[in-house]
Amino acid sequence: MADLPPIPKVSKFKIALCQLKVTMDKAQNIIEACKSIEDAAQKGAMLVVLPEMWNCPYSSDNFSRFAEDFNDRNTSPSFMMLSEVAHSQGITIVGGSVPERCGGRLYNTSCVFGADGKLIAKHRKVHLFDINMPGEISFKESDIFTAGDKPTVVDTDVGHIGIGICHDIRFPELSMLYASRGVHLICYPGAFNMSTGEALWELLFVATCSPARASSGSYIIWGHSTLVGPFGEIIATAGCEETTVIAEVDYSMIQLRRESLPLEKQKRGDIYKVVDYFMD
Repeated sequence: MADLPPIPKVSKFKIALCQLKVTMDKAQNIIEACKSIEDAAQKGAMLVVLPEMWNCPYSSDNFSRFAEDFNDRNTSPSFMMLSEVAHSQGITIVGGSVPERCGGRLYNTSCVFGADGKLIAKHRKVHLFDINMPGEISFKESDIFTAGDKPTVVDTDVGHIGIGICHDIRFPELSMLYASRGVHLICYPGAFNMSTGEALWELLFVATCSPARASSGSYIIWGHSTLVGPFGEIIATAGCEETTVIAEVDYSMIQLRRESLPLEKQKRGDIYKVVDYFMD
């Protein structure tokens, strides 16, 4: 594992995970998200994370209707609100995700804004959520979205952050890559459902942010936005209701944990190699 980049000037800070209720009214979703961000900033949060698909009910019928072309700011109210509130409050925002329209394709995209309101990173969901659990849920994001093709690591006022979206958390290779690049924190906006949420949510400093649960619609959200510490401990979590989780991140714990459990020194690279048994 790579050495951590220099600890930022702010090594201890408050993070807010805004577990938002999402409705069919896009304008109202934007208003409520803005209010939650402003409230979190007033309570001292320096980093605010929104959920996956916070401006849009999670349904294949809605993604195209709610999509925004970020290059056309006049028709991207979600994008513009995040930029403006990041600047007005002087905070960093991991803007959950919204459907992005670009070049005739749709992407599930998370935008990261700095305290000056400028876009500093954009992550397109790499691992699309295709699932078929008979009697429970069947859904194929790949029928709607195009997958992103690169990881996202961004330098912010509150550290070196890696970004994933929901199903990306299932693939340890991505988080291992982020660790090798020296990230301090990984943020996973997500919208796990009732079938997969309990089993997958509290896995791995990692911040996961979900929409609140709604009883209507075929895709029922799990909720339980959570901040997980570098030893797998649950620092703060929510239920399924609309709420904001505010907790403290202390980067000094990362090096302490790495020194107490030196996994890098314990890795067995000699046995992890992929062997092609069909080769002569």
